Amino acid sequence: MTTISCTVDLIEALTPTVNRVLLTPAQAVSFSSGQYLQLCLSDSDKRPFSIASTPGQRQLELHIGGSVADQYASQALAHLLQQHQLQQPVQADIGLGNAHFRADSERPLILLAGGTGFSYVYSIAQTIAAAKLDRPVFVYWGVREQAALYHNSVMQQWAAQNSKYRFIPVVQQPDQSWQGRSGMVHEAVLADFVSLEAYDIYVAGPFAMAGVVRNAFIEQGAHREHMFADAFAYI
Repeated sequence: MTTISCTVDLIEALTPTVNRVLLTPAQAVSFSSGQYLQLCLSDSDKRPFSIASTPGQRQLELHIGGSVADQYASQALAHLLQQHQLQQPVQADIGLGNAHFRADSERPLILLAGGTGFSYVYSIAQTIAAAKLDRPVFVYWGVREQAALYHNSVMQQWAAQNSKYRFIPVVQQPDQSWQGRSGMVHEAVLADFVSLEAYDIYVAGPFAMAGVVRNAFIEQGAHREHMFADAFAYI
């Protein structure tokens, strides 16, 4: 872990409740795809967010949900906005988490995200594409409403780049215009795979979701040692 001063370069809305944030570290940083950083609001208040960008990129990209109901995220976003307006840097602890991408494995992959947990699988998906890894990859992204699929077109394009890539968005409460999958995202995975024994599985989302996913997937054959989520350390 390294604590670095970062300039806040951009804050832009991806949806009414999700913002894209770009930070530029004052010096080169090292992290693995799938790791997270902690924004330091104060010495005693540090808040984790997945890094959506990939190692080697100059800027660090975050996707932060900033709804009023989610004070944990909205307070962090307010801090970033204030520092951006004042043209002052923010402090961040970078290179955290053990659920980073294992590129040396040859097993097929399932990447599962709930909400803004998408930033975690987005980093891994970009890394896979850049490395041209010859492995089947299934990306499942679950959201409450289809308007929350802020990178739907980007991921559809990602899937079109390689015949082994699949992107499956799942909407919990779709309206009549939605033509895709609906319901709970982990249930879509369970319906698509008779057994999960052969897969490396990466999971990001609310802690409650991660616990349900872990138990359900193990019942369907997944090996715990091939399932990765930083939330698993806390549940």
